Parts: sequence; C-alpha cells; structure tokens
Amino acid sequence: MTHPTLQPLFVLLEQAEGHRDEALARQARAEKALAAAQAQQAQLHDYRIEYENRWGAQFRKGVTMTLMQCYQDFVARLHGAVDLQGQQVQRLTNEFERMRGETLAAELRVASVKKLIERRETTMARQTERRDQKSQDEMASRAAWQRLADRGHVSLSQM
Repeated sequence: MTHPTLQPLFVLLEQAEGHRDEALARQARAEKALAAAQAQQAQLHDYRIEYENRWGAQFRKGVTMTLMQCYQDFVARLHGAVDLQGQQVQRLTNEFERMRGETLAAELRVASVKKLIERRETTMARQTERRDQKSQDEMASRAAWQRLADRGHVSLSQM
C-alpha cells in the first residue's frame, strides 16, 4: 500500500507514462512513413536509371527528333519526381527526428517522476526508521529505569 502523500505523484507518473506512450506511437508512425517514402524514392531512382539505360541503347541505334523530345520531357518529369520525393524524405526525416526528440523528453519526464517517487519513499522510510528507533530507545530507557527502580536504586520520583 502506498502512502497517501505519494498518490499525486503516482497520478503524475501515470499521466507522464501516457504522454510517453503517445509520443512513442507518433514516433513509430513517423518512422513508418519515412521508411515508405525512402522505399518509394529508391524505386523512383532505380526506375530512372533503368529508363535512361534502356533509352541510351536505343539512341545509339538512332531515333527521331520527336521521340527524343518525348524522352527528354519524360526524363525531366522523372527527375522532378525523384527530387520531389527527396524533399518528402527530408521533410519526413525532420518529422521523425522531432518525434524522437519528443519521445526522449517524455522518457525523461517519466524517469524524473519515478526518481522523485523513489526519493520520497526513501525519505519516508528513513523517517519511519528514525521514529521506530526513537520509540525503541525510549522503551528500552524506560525498561532500564524500571529495572533500577524495581531494585530500589532509583525512586520513580527521581525520574
């Protein structure tokens, strides 16, 4: 059973753990979105290289000017898509880093509250030990005085 004065701290701990769990969930979602964006970026990059290599071989054989313009337009759009995806990856990387920072801060809050509870419990245990020791010392002193009084050495009025 916990001491009633610690109850607000346990409520605070529960709240901090809830915030930490929410931060962890947001971080996991951000990490998943980042991984998906990175995979898409890699696919676009690989497709662009494959497309350029395939058409490079075709160009050595010769193509019409119209076909060359279509190729250049498509490659330009493909480069744009790769660049846009790179920007998306960068944005999601920043978001993930921000979420990681929030998670770390939430973890620190939980650890701080736990440490505070631990210190309070330690302080209360020491106070209880001191009180118990003082009580035992008083009882031992009274018993010693009583033994002396029973032997007739000291009268109870002298105590």
